[in-house]
Amino acid sequence: MRLKLKLRPGQRLQAMVDAGELIMAAKLSHLRIQYPELSFMELNLKMLEEIERAKELSYPPGLLRRSSIQVR
Repeated sequence: MRLKLKLRPGQRLQAMVDAGELIMAAKLSHLRIQYPELSFMELNLKMLEEIERAKELSYPPGLLRRSSIQVR
């Protein structure tokens, strides 16, 4: 985290984009293994389904337990 603070804002943004791309590539790879018979387009649709499902499962910030959040 301290290393990120030394980065310029543009570099921090690029690091976040890179991390997001890595997560998406890992998920797509997992879907390819899970559904080897699907075409590229079908895999992309499956990825969109997974993203929508994750949005439904995420908790609103007010529901998080206060004890699990450490603010310094």
